Amino acid sequence: MPNRDQRTNRLLSLLSDDDYERLRPHLSHVEFEYRKSLYEASRPIEQVYFPIDGVASLVLTTSDGASAEVGTIGSEGIVGLPVCLGDREAPSSVYVQVPGTALSMDAGIFRGELERRPTLNLIVLRYAHAFFNQVAQSAACAHLHRVEQRCCRWLLMTRDRMPSGDFLLTHEFLGMMLGVRRTTVTDVMGTLQKAGLIRYRRGHVTILDHQALLQRACECYEISKLEFDRLLGDTVVAPRTDKKRRLISQVG
Repeated sequence: MPNRDQRTNRLLSLLSDDDYERLRPHLSHVEFEYRKSLYEASRPIEQVYFPIDGVASLVLTTSDGASAEVGTIGSEGIVGLPVCLGDREAPSSVYVQVPGTALSMDAGIFRGELERRPTLNLIVLRYAHAFFNQVAQSAACAHLHRVEQRCCRWLLMTRDRMPSGDFLLTHEFLGMMLGVRRTTVTDVMGTLQKAGLIRYRRGHVTILDHQALLQRACECYEISKLEFDRLLGDTVVAPRTDKKRRLISQVG
């Protein structure tokens, strides 16, 4: 049963003491193992998850078996948004792409607390808005920016959700995020490695030059990050800034 000092998930860190104490008895530590299924498409969502580290991937699969990653969830959010919005299932699946840890809770109990606690519900709705904006930004990014820029963006987003700059990130996951073939992933990661920005070996990434990655990434990284800050408020690790208007004007 996690205490207040263990609230390393951003959503949980924003809750009032009263709201958090309502959830605390129902939270359990779980391992985010690579490829672990968190919920399946068109099946009841039994648990919600608050990632502490690691990354979960929201995936849509077509009738011919092809899959596309359409969103990611890390320590800033919650896995199981359909439950928060009054549904019990979704047309998408979610599974772990970058291993880590999380806190889990029975979906029915969490939905009941949302109905009883308006302040808890408001925070979750603001996260839902931020997540929708992230997905929309990613859709635009896929059409407007070069593969290398988008790859740097995803590397930075993953780094933000992990305790260190060394983490598992497979060719398969990068290919799904970028919407490209594995050979293209190999070429792009090879270029970044030769430039001294990263080390990439057997699916493990080590960030060597964070500032250089920022310079090569498209502006979508900072726009999405600042939008989360705007909607979820200040935290120790992500203080609110006033850069968003300047960044958006640069895009236009």
